[in-house]
Amino acid sequence: MPLTVAWISDYPIEWMPDPPPPLRGLPRKHPETWMSVLLGELMGRADLKIHVLVLRGRVERGFEFERNGVRFHVLKATRSQRLLSLFWVDTLLLRRALRRIQPAVVHAWGNEYAAGLIATRLGYPYLVTIQGLLTWYRETVPVPAYGKFTARVEARCLNRAPLATTESRFAVEYLRRRYPRLAVRQIEHAPQGVFHQAPRQPRTQPIRFVTGSPSYRKGSDLLLRALNELRTELPFELVVIGDRNPEVFGPLGGVLAPEFERRLEFKTGLGPAEVARELSAATVMVLPTRADTSPNSVKEAVVAGVPVVASRVGGIPDYVIEGKNGLLLEQTTVPELVQTLRAAVHHPQFGQGAVDPATLARQREYLSPVLMAERFQEVYRFAAERRRPA
Repeated sequence: MPLTVAWISDYPIEWMPDPPPPLRGLPRKHPETWMSVLLGELMGRADLKIHVLVLRGRVERGFEFERNGVRFHVLKATRSQRLLSLFWVDTLLLRRALRRIQPAVVHAWGNEYAAGLIATRLGYPYLVTIQGLLTWYRETVPVPAYGKFTARVEARCLNRAPLATTESRFAVEYLRRRYPRLAVRQIEHAPQGVFHQAPRQPRTQPIRFVTGSPSYRKGSDLLLRALNELRTELPFELVVIGDRNPEVFGPLGGVLAPEFERRLEFKTGLGPAEVARELSAATVMVLPTRADTSPNSVKEAVVAGVPVVASRVGGIPDYVIEGKNGLLLEQTTVPELVQTLRAAVHHPQFGQGAVDPATLARQREYLSPVLMAERFQEVYRFAAERRRPA
């Protein structure tokens, strides 16, 4: 008998290559590619039956569809209904669907939309996957009101949860220290195959820096200030994979030189293959983040063979090996970033968009989709066995 696993998640169904008619034309949310990577590896396995349950407010009614043996359940609920009910609307809708599915294990993906908290109410064996360490973010950087709320939700969930998976040694140690009764398993979320296979065609004249979607937490203001200082010293361009976030650019009005502004290029709404093409052309990827558990943008750059300049925070040192495939900031400050960017550009490998081949091979193996799938299968079996009568 196959093991039935139900995902409660914000799975990016709008990004599917062949979405059913009710989903076509709907705005795309965050692509959350790690879920589609895992699902792609688990599809078609005879010993697993996976159901993916998502809530959406813009569909006319709930419906179900199947792709490659995976059953998708789209449940209708608006964001305001979910929040105002403290996610009890989610709980009741999911409970009704799960009665029909009768899963052996529920896999709750994160607490950004309270999946972990909801799992505590459902009565099935479950595990929680940490997508972002929300409690640590709240302790480290200013977060908006919703971020404070989800951090409280995460703390409540993890005080009750029997089992959690997370990425990076940092997150494992944080969770074990903070929640000593919680069983924690480290499973790295793998980048999609297009990043592992991206051909390297770096542009170095001018140097092509690339960074992710701008935000204060990601240190985008620091990067803009640092490159603004380097504009007369280095020939470069900066590709921003995201939009011009006014929360970052607004306070910098009058600070950034017009000459620097002309070197900025924004790429929005890109799918994984398009991001991989941008990384193929990049000389160096930069992320001076103030707080990150395991940034997907860094991992994508690492397996694509792009040198990375990033902060020595969270799980980043698991992926960026100093002097081998990038450089790490000891302090997340503008002067430190200026100095480190200068060092990267003048490095004999990094300045040419190249990394140590042996390190690249090891990191690709460490961040392999196959390895991710094997470890989640092990955890599903473990979670199911914990509730099985002797």
